[in-house]
Amino acid sequence: MSEPSTLLLGAGTQPAFIQTRMINRHGLIAGATGTGKTVTLQVLAEQFSRLGTPVFVADIKGDLSGIALAGKPHPKVSERALKMGLEPIPFAPNPVIFWDVYGEKGHPLRLTLSELGPVVLARLLGLNDLQEDVINIAFQIADDQGLLLLDFKDFEALLRHLDEAGDTYQANYGRIAAPTLGAIMRAVTAFKREGAAALFGEPAITLDDLLIQSDSGAGMIHVLAADRLYREGPKVYAALLLWLLSELFEKMPEVGDLDVPKFVLFFDEAHLLFDDAPKPLLDKIEQVVRLVRSKGVGVYFVTQNPLDLPETVLGQLGNRVQHALRAFTPRDQKAVRAAAQTFRSNAAVDVETVITTLGVGEALVSCLDAKGMPTPVEQILLRPPMSRIGPVTDDERATILQRSRYRGRFDTLVDRESAYELLKSRAEHAQKINATPPPAIGQTPSHAPARTRQTPIEAFIGSAARAIGSQLGRQLIRSVLGSLKR
Repeated sequence: MSEPSTLLLGAGTQPAFIQTRMINRHGLIAGATGTGKTVTLQVLAEQFSRLGTPVFVADIKGDLSGIALAGKPHPKVSERALKMGLEPIPFAPNPVIFWDVYGEKGHPLRLTLSELGPVVLARLLGLNDLQEDVINIAFQIADDQGLLLLDFKDFEALLRHLDEAGDTYQANYGRIAAPTLGAIMRAVTAFKREGAAALFGEPAITLDDLLIQSDSGAGMIHVLAADRLYREGPKVYAALLLWLLSELFEKMPEVGDLDVPKFVLFFDEAHLLFDDAPKPLLDKIEQVVRLVRSKGVGVYFVTQNPLDLPETVLGQLGNRVQHALRAFTPRDQKAVRAAAQTFRSNAAVDVETVITTLGVGEALVSCLDAKGMPTPVEQILLRPPMSRIGPVTDDERATILQRSRYRGRFDTLVDRESAYELLKSRAEHAQKINATPPPAIGQTPSHAPARTRQTPIEAFIGSAARAIGSQLGRQLIRSVLGSLKR
């Protein structure tokens, strides 16, 4: 595919472009509800896709799915396009794969608890510091014992095991108080009641499943149907995207600034990532956002208010599209001033005044130029997308899923041997041994081995098996944010 050096965002007194080499310098799409953020996201996503860059977006309101189908002529769209020299608009569909944690509007999207890690899990469950410490110990024991934590059935089995046999681990891991375990179990029960535990299990999605292109070379646009997830499990939604961000940081190689990025992640409702997050986690997120760009990854935060993001993160977002903000309250007025101060000044644009009067589809824009410097802020009218504005129908979605390259691959839940099965087997084995009566005096137990000494070969095999088992336990893949220490 041809790779232009710039992408048209829209036009005001002059066209506004984003440099393709600067896409990995991250971005911000901000503005009040109903001002056009979703359409801006759609415009950027489809243009990134045409560069060959895979994209991951969350469809929070259910109106982004139309990106899979070609748009249709409309007088207002044609009028806007004419002002930018885009008439006639090259309406076209985009390659899309639909995902859904609940498996209702897309392929089931699952992770494993071992991949998610203890820190993010503790945040999901709303645990305090002491309970989080116990979660960290539990994960360490699971790693050391070679116990895979794939879903909540595994995690609950591990908690019950620690409740029953916690004394055996006290010397190496410290005392695990029964009341603390009880509180964690209650939190797990409440979490499962919300239905969001469907996120965990196998087959689990991998980063390689997302880093794909269509047959024509366009980057695949992965659309997560997140309307129900955001409504019923907002913390799960944030944890999912946090996992993806850390996977990109961990597994993508260092490539520096490329002509086009390797992957772009849009994080809608970005405030969920930072709300109530402890400082160590915030520091780690800031570090990942800062460093992941050298791996050819762009992260674009979508939020109503720029103040939803910490200053350390906001300062790293080089490409900014600011839709209208309302200034009804003191906090709103503070947000307007803060947003105005983040732009490179332009004598022709009074940002604090304009930002409250922008119409739908209008925005203040500043992107990095070819030298990496912010361009002066411009007031523009955003270009219309080439795909449909609005949702697909149920029949259209079903057709897209039927043609998906992942059809049938993720649809059936697989329950392989993991912590639940291993702990159950160990408990049954121990029960059998305890139930066996002692042998009569002078009688050899029927289950006793004929000899007690191992041959050199047996000793070698046993030693190797133990080494491999413990090594696997220690090397369970864990997200960089999941392994965060206080």
